[in-house]
Amino acid sequence: MFLDEIGEIDASIQVKLLRFLGERTFERVGSNKTLSADLRLIAATNKDLDAQVKTGVFREDLFFRLRVVELRLPSLRERLEDLPLLARAFLAEFSEENAKPVKGFTADAFELLMQYQWPGNVRELRTAIEHAVVLCRGDKVTARDLPPSLREAGSKGPADTDPKRLITRNDLTVKEAEREIIIRALKATDGNRTLAAKRLDMSRRTFHRKLHQHHLEGF
Repeated sequence: MFLDEIGEIDASIQVKLLRFLGERTFERVGSNKTLSADLRLIAATNKDLDAQVKTGVFREDLFFRLRVVELRLPSLRERLEDLPLLARAFLAEFSEENAKPVKGFTADAFELLMQYQWPGNVRELRTAIEHAVVLCRGDKVTARDLPPSLREAGSKGPADTDPKRLITRNDLTVKEAEREIIIRALKATDGNRTLAAKRLDMSRRTFHRKLHQHHLEGF
């Protein structure tokens, strides 16, 4: 059984859940008959349960009962290499659902997706892609099709369209810097891969290999 947002349950439900985990028995609402269940429990939360235990919001005994094997899933902004695959999957899903032949993203739209911080994680990404598909009028999602929150976040800092300009952010790795330069080249050429490769003095074969390495095939 999967219980989502376990950190949101109130104190009375915590007591009942603790009892069930200890005895593996329960009564249905409106019934006095005791039933048993043999199951494995998986619980998920985006809350800091350690902090909630310290403040008394979450029961310590239930916390340790649940914490047999703990898995931490990094937030979307911590694993942006997954975003292109997720975005394309959601695009295919909502294109079929809305009977619209949307096949990809323009360079500026893709750059906004990669630059956004995604406080709502994968759920927010899914909603953003659905929003874009509904509004899209062509065969590619453009920046104007994306939700206002993404466009506003992207407009706070002016984009440098010169792909050869030195990347000065000292928090970028070499791989990240290369990826950003390729994105800038694609944006400057409106997604034209041949022109982007020429601007970067790359052969088309090398450029396509770089696109694959950086998960940028969706441009």
